Parts: sequence; structure tokens; C-alpha cells
Amino acid sequence: MKLKIKLDPGAKMPTRAHETDAGLDLRAERSATIYPHNAEIFDTGVHVEIPVGYAGFLKSKSGLNVKYGITSEGVIDAGYTGSMMIKLYNHTEYPYHVQRGDKISQLVILPIETPELELVDELEETDRGDKGFGSSGR
Repeated sequence: MKLKIKLDPGAKMPTRAHETDAGLDLRAERSATIYPHNAEIFDTGVHVEIPVGYAGFLKSKSGLNVKYGITSEGVIDAGYTGSMMIKLYNHTEYPYHVQRGDKISQLVILPIETPELELVDELEETDRGDKGFGSSGR
């Protein structure tokens, strides 16, 4: 499979640091500071043509997350060809400065299922049922 990429002027091609990496690194198109407990949106200038039956998942760069408390999350559906926008969240007490060209997120392409929906009055009983958070203990 090939993933078609279109770049806005000045945008950087997504890259893998290693040939077998799942994620394609996406870079910031501008510099900005993300203040503590705030978020900032970055346009990557990268457009993708994701095949039907797949979706693109925007995932945090582990180094940004572990070292600096900066995360990102999102889904790019097949059919969306606009520029990918990345919202970076700063979960710390310290400002974090992003330089233009920094790796800020990664795009992971995965196969997806799109099951047909069926409205029912009841769901099958299971051992867990409606027991939610904390139901399995510590």
C-alpha cells in the first residue's frame, strides 16, 4: 500500500526515524509556546489520502510525553484530505516552547472496522455487565 501525501508550501514530509517504525513523525509549521495546563494548535501543512478501510491515528511522541508532559491525540478519517492539525496539551507547571520544524506528533495508519449499527432493546448479559472503572480491583 502507498500513502499519498500532499504538502503545503514550506511543510515537511512525514518521516519514520527507523524503517520499521509504526508512526510517521509530523512537524510543527510554526514556533509557539504552550503554557502550563493549556493547549496550542499546530497546522502541519500535511495532507494525506487515507484508503477506505483505514484510519490515521495521531499519537503523542513518547519523548515529548515522558520528558515534558506534552501529549496529542486525534483521528484522521478516510476521505479527509485537509491539512492535519495537531493540538498539543501541556500537562505540566512549566511552559514548553515548540520550534518550527520540531517533531510534535506521529501519524499511525491502522485498518478499521465500520460495522453496521443495529438498535436493540437489550444487550446480552456478561460477567462484567455495567460494572465500570475500578470493577476489577487494584
